[in-house]
Order: sequence, then C-alpha cells, then structure tokens
Amino acid sequence: MDIQKIIKDIEESGDYRIVRRLKEVSGYHENAPSERLIGLFLDVETTGLTPGVDKIIELALVSFEFLSDGRIFKILDRLDEFEDPGFPIPEGIVKLTGITDEMVHGKHIDVDTVNRIVESASVVIAHNANFDRQFLESSFPIFEKKAWACSMKDIPWREEGVESSKLEYIAYKLGFFFDGHRAINDCLAGIHVLSMPLPSSNESALKTLLDNARKKEYRIWAEGSPFDSKDILKARGYRWNAGDNGKPKAWFVDVPSESMKDEIGFLHSEIYNQEVELRVDLLNAFNRFSGRI
Repeated sequence: MDIQKIIKDIEESGDYRIVRRLKEVSGYHENAPSERLIGLFLDVETTGLTPGVDKIIELALVSFEFLSDGRIFKILDRLDEFEDPGFPIPEGIVKLTGITDEMVHGKHIDVDTVNRIVESASVVIAHNANFDRQFLESSFPIFEKKAWACSMKDIPWREEGVESSKLEYIAYKLGFFFDGHRAINDCLAGIHVLSMPLPSSNESALKTLLDNARKKEYRIWAEGSPFDSKDILKARGYRWNAGDNGKPKAWFVDVPSESMKDEIGFLHSEIYNQEVELRVDLLNAFNRFSGRI
C-alpha cells in the first residue's frame, strides 16, 4: 500500500484535509551562515493565572538558530524541568496540564542552566508572552534584559485567515497536530509554526513576528477619566489597571506610533473635553509584556 499516494489523492480531491502529527525535527534549513542568530522559544505551566501569587510548575526552553529573513536552521539546547510550588496543584490545573503533585515533588528548575541557555538568545519568544514573561521575570532576572516577541500577538492571524490564535488551532490550520498543554511540546510546535509560510500572505511566519516585535508602541493612560466614560473606553479597547502593581489606577491602551496623536486627540475631545497632560509610556521589545511597565 502506497500511503503517500493515498494521502496525495485524498488531499487533491478537495473534499478532505490530512493533518499530520508533528514529528521530531532537528532543523529546517542547512548551510547556516556564520552570522546566524540564536532564538529561544519557551513555555511555562503554572498553578494559576496571577503572577506573584501563582507559581511556575514547569518550564521548557528550546533554542534554535535563525536569520532575520525568517529562515530557521538547527534546533539547539532544550530544557524541560518541573518546579515544586510548595502547595498542592489545583485540580483544574492537573486536568489541563496533566502535571500532578507527585511529578513536581521535590523538583527545582536549575537556575544556572536556564541562565546559560537564555544568555545567548537574541530574542525570546512565547505564545502569549504577556503571561510567560511576567511569571519568568519574577523568578529569573535574566529575562528582564532580553528582547521579547509573541507568536500570538506579533503575527496577524486573523488577517491570515486563522480565526483563533490558540496554538493548537494554528497548528491544525497549518496542517499538523501535537500533544498540547505540556511545555516542551508547545515550544517545538511553536518553532514549527514559525518555520512555515503564513497561509494567506505566504510571508515567513518568523520574519513577520520579528518585524512586528521591532515596532514601537505607546501605552496611554487615561488617568482621572470620568466614571461614566468607562463603557466608551472599554469599547475602544482600553483595559483597566487596578493600581495594585505600582502603576496608575486607570484605563490604558497600547497603540502603534502612528496612532498615538489621534488617540490623545480622542481622549481630549471625547473623554476629558479639554487638553490634559497624559502619561505615555514607550513600549518596545525589551519592556513589552513585562510587569515592569
């Protein structure tokens, strides 16, 4: 039986799609030039969603060689270690991740190994970096010094015809599947996604991510905005900060450089009805997604 011919015939019929299991990959392109860069894809599993309260229970790192044109070469170092949080893992997290108290008991992530792998990376990538970065910076200060990118936010998945930015769904749309919700599998799947052309534009996924991660954004704080403007701000994409993290108790929004002037004008005319001095923070790859800003 020629399984490849059967698959080809099925796919060419137009009535079916074949989704393949992600196999072990050691690299994607050969003959890497000497000036190649090192990227790092990571994922954490935690006891919950709140940095500073919940704890990391698993950390996976996978480093790889790449060029800024989006080509990925060899897969390099891997780390996948458990961490005992010091209290029972919530039942919902056990069901989601498959990680039990017995698996993490007495385990600790080796800080020296993490530092060694992270140190050489030009960029750190996570699928939902806003989550991972805040957890990691509190435990491993080396992550504060690194440029970060997000394979969820820095690739316009909806514009590419991918309706959900969940990693498992993206993989399905790109023709493969993997065993999700374990950190090392998510890392390898994330790198595989970045190695592929995007489905609509046919642009390199990694190059698109890098180009967007380099762009500057601005965080505009609507401090002291009238209470009855909250629905307008929320509808416009503003988020609420409760003020218990050292930052203003206020609504805020992140906008690209070219939109900052118009957004400030909107606040002056539609929210405050006058010109007021607003706090504006610069966001770039070195502080975006961090709990420090």
